[in-house]
Amino acid sequence: MKFVHLHTHSHYSLLDGLAKIDDLVDRAKKLGMKALALTDHGNLYGAIEFYKKAIKAEIKPILGVETYVAPRSRFDKQAKIDDNYFHLILLAENNLGWKNIIKLITKSHLEGFYYRPRVDKEILREYHEGIIALSSCLAGEIPQLILKNNFEQAEKTIKEYQEIFGSENFFLEISHHPNIPETIKVNEGLKKLSEITSAPLIATQDIHYAKPEDAEYQDILLAVQTNNKTSDENRLSMKAEDFSMRSQEQMLEFFKDLPEAIENTVKISERCNVNLILNQILLPAFPLPEGENSAIDYLKKLIDERLMSRFEVADAKITQRLDYELAVIEKTGFADYFLIVQDFVIWAKERGIVVGPGRGSAAGSLVSYVLGITDIDPLKYDLLFERFLNPDRISMPDIDLDFTDVRRDEVFAYIRQKYGEERVAQIITFGTMAARAAIRDAGRALGMNYGLCDMLSKLIPFNPTQGMKTGWLEKSLENVPELKELYQNNPDAKKVIDAAQHLEGVARHASVHACGIVISKDPLTDYVPLQRAPQDENIIITQFEMHSIEDLGILKMDLLGLKNLTTIEETIRLVKEIHDETIDMSKIPLDDKKVFKLLQEADTTGVFQLESSGVRRYLKELKPTELEDIIAMVALYRPGPMELIPSFINRKHGREKVQYLHPRLEPILEKTYGIGIYQEQMMRIARDLAGFTLAEADTLRKAIGKKIKVLLEAQKERLIKGMLENGIDEVTAKKIWELFPPFARYGFNRSHAACYALIAYRTAYLKSHYPIEFMTALLNADSGDIERIAYLVSESQKSGVKVLAPDVNKSFVNFVPEEENIRFGLLAIKNVGVNIVEAMIEERQRGGPFQDLNDFLCRVRHKDLNKKSLESLIKVGVFDSLNIQRLDLLANLESILSFCQNIKKAQNSSQAGLFGTNYHSPEFLRQSAPSSRNSVLKERLAWERELLGLYISGHPLNQYHEKLNSYRVKPIKGILASEKQSNGNDYRIGGVILKVKRIVSRVGQPILFVTIEDLTGVLEVIVFSDTLAKNPTVWRENNIVIISGRLSWRNNEPKFICQQAIEL
Repeated sequence: MKFVHLHTHSHYSLLDGLAKIDDLVDRAKKLGMKALALTDHGNLYGAIEFYKKAIKAEIKPILGVETYVAPRSRFDKQAKIDDNYFHLILLAENNLGWKNIIKLITKSHLEGFYYRPRVDKEILREYHEGIIALSSCLAGEIPQLILKNNFEQAEKTIKEYQEIFGSENFFLEISHHPNIPETIKVNEGLKKLSEITSAPLIATQDIHYAKPEDAEYQDILLAVQTNNKTSDENRLSMKAEDFSMRSQEQMLEFFKDLPEAIENTVKISERCNVNLILNQILLPAFPLPEGENSAIDYLKKLIDERLMSRFEVADAKITQRLDYELAVIEKTGFADYFLIVQDFVIWAKERGIVVGPGRGSAAGSLVSYVLGITDIDPLKYDLLFERFLNPDRISMPDIDLDFTDVRRDEVFAYIRQKYGEERVAQIITFGTMAARAAIRDAGRALGMNYGLCDMLSKLIPFNPTQGMKTGWLEKSLENVPELKELYQNNPDAKKVIDAAQHLEGVARHASVHACGIVISKDPLTDYVPLQRAPQDENIIITQFEMHSIEDLGILKMDLLGLKNLTTIEETIRLVKEIHDETIDMSKIPLDDKKVFKLLQEADTTGVFQLESSGVRRYLKELKPTELEDIIAMVALYRPGPMELIPSFINRKHGREKVQYLHPRLEPILEKTYGIGIYQEQMMRIARDLAGFTLAEADTLRKAIGKKIKVLLEAQKERLIKGMLENGIDEVTAKKIWELFPPFARYGFNRSHAACYALIAYRTAYLKSHYPIEFMTALLNADSGDIERIAYLVSESQKSGVKVLAPDVNKSFVNFVPEEENIRFGLLAIKNVGVNIVEAMIEERQRGGPFQDLNDFLCRVRHKDLNKKSLESLIKVGVFDSLNIQRLDLLANLESILSFCQNIKKAQNSSQAGLFGTNYHSPEFLRQSAPSSRNSVLKERLAWERELLGLYISGHPLNQYHEKLNSYRVKPIKGILASEKQSNGNDYRIGGVILKVKRIVSRVGQPILFVTIEDLTGVLEVIVFSDTLAKNPTVWRENNIVIISGRLSWRNNEPKFICQQAIEL
């Protein structure tokens, strides 16, 4: 080993690092490097990933950081003084040094953040042990003093750092970047200062990308991150020099006159020996009640106490399963885990926070069910404990939980309070450049034509593999002929795609993981650096993403927010409020006839997992009669196994014969009519036919899922051998093995399907028994989404529940039941904020209903009652019940606003009596110019559509009833009901245009995507350029049109291809 790179940036240096960890490790390996340091800007994001991958590549990982040093105290944050920070490289010499770097970086973020996360010399002194420091690049404190010719201060600063770290632990960093004039001056100054202070020199390269040819792509990245074009002058750029990973030979040549600077890199490398213990289990201890001494004993005590709440009689089957599970939990040492989870689940339930019945494999645990963590009986539904906790493979169990999305933060807060702020945090995640975004960003930075970049990005298919951060562009080039052709024949397209391929997968920003939370047995900063979430400084997050957290063995849990649970919670609240009836969702019957009637009719708007048009079609055919059918539908309705649904339905109804390869498969596959759907079925086949234990069968499942040929062959041989020993002939045994690879590809976790089927059932139960309360809750859960509200109102009215217009004297903040109807919530009106809505309702509750407009204006004196909000309230008819026309109010809007201002001025000048409640309606209200009834109605409906997302006081088509009949139009609902059989059939439809979206095709022709609504439903119409040219003025929003064309189904979604159109 001749030289080691000690100053290296990965893409986790979010502004200017291009190289991914794999790129750096691969390049180092290729160059024969035996060691490599990672020193990202101000963070340790990549440390664990780098450590693991470097060791795997037989490269010694040196963990470090390029930190920012505040010019004064880290707490000083004064503009134009404290935004001038300096760079400093810190390398961990040993595990103590690594812990100290974690603490320094945490404090730099939590205490010193001012434009950048900054340390100061006070905490460098406090946490200096085990750290080797380098003076850093041109942005270091000493280089900056040299550039200012302040050698005296530079010498003092070197001595200060020597005093902080120890003279043997502080090095002056020189680099070879001759095209940057300042580097030459700094290098000369550092050599002189080294002689004066005896501070040793160290040679570095300040790597920002792996290979020399990556320079242009790193420059494009810099332009993207700073929102510039590469052609812009005076922008941040590093293209004047080479900042790639140089070979040892090159570095020796560059510094041949300073051999000690090269030798010192090797010496430092030899001194740096951080040994991280990965894959251990750092489970926090659950705080036991007084008098309890053992977690496992307390767990058993809770099981005994709660058993009767789940089972009237605990038979031998139940007690045997509990004894088995508890023995595994005791053996693996996970009693505290179960105690921690049950504690916050019970806490949430006691406070009325709806908790999901479970998710994932945790539902296979009877212990979880008895404790109240999950809500589905694993014995009744044949769920396997080993799928959740394999006694042969000790790894942390994984219980993910769903909570109502508006109250999940309360659970977070409880956990923080229980285990301590210093031991609990949320988890970081990184937004990376996806293929389409990389195309657009690279094109913008290169100054390319927008149309070209837009066309290229749209040619890239949607990436269904979320985990595939890189390589999707390359795959798209192989699979999309048009993209390949452009790449080969259009130089601009090639340039953009080449750049995008280098940017794809690069970390762009940090954010908070949607649901991940960590709980540590010790203060988190013993293991993990922390920071504030970029989006919310009140949220503390780890700097290691979830995989690194798992590698360290820290307890990680996913607490997900599920909107459907919010709907359930709100429905339960409304039922209690209106009917004084308490619903316990864990005790509702699971064979309710109303529920299955609703599911058989596919009336599933708002029903979890069963709402899409595709799944509705299958529900009508399936005619579910038990929860088992819903479990199967949840598991089957996914790409891949979806092709099995027709057979499943036909076998259920006896239209297709159920066959088994061997009689012993029948008890395993009979519930799914001989079709393998669940991973647990695969495990049972291995156990019952080949003599595997369930723990071994789970290992088999994982091995097949990994698709590693050696593992597959070994498992195949063992499985077939086991079946032969159990009396199954070789031909049949081999046929049964052939079931397994598709199982691994398509098989679904039955425990997860059962949990989600139960949520589906619960939402269907509430919808079928309490339709008004359920629809009200559903509308409130989606109140921020105007399009969704419009759809829900339409669905509600189809089922006979009217949604009444917003009203100044009857509406509340949210939608509310009103007798047999639902009243529109004021907050669902566009441009109307929560403050003015609450002010209106509070005043109405205090002083009674508003008598007239004057009464309203005099009593609601709020700053948010401005032109925008008042105009929106008027347009949607909030004041209609005060017997004033909307057009009259709009015609006098300026006068009304002036009247409001006078009231506020009088109030502020204590002239309260001037506008008392006896002040009569303003005489300045003049009538608007007369309009035809039809034009008034059309205008009013257009306002409602714009601000509410739907028509509330009528429908534009109502007055065209006879005309539509004369054209013999088909209702949209009727066309869609005939489903795929109508594919390619010609129809004539009539409706109002809700939305027009225009795009340009690959050959430069305009295409319109037009959303049409009639009285029965909504349909998207595609208008190609030749049809558009015939009558282009037809295609305007709010126009009433008759359209002839054909229906086309693609990916279970209907599209109407327009052949002719006229405006009514």
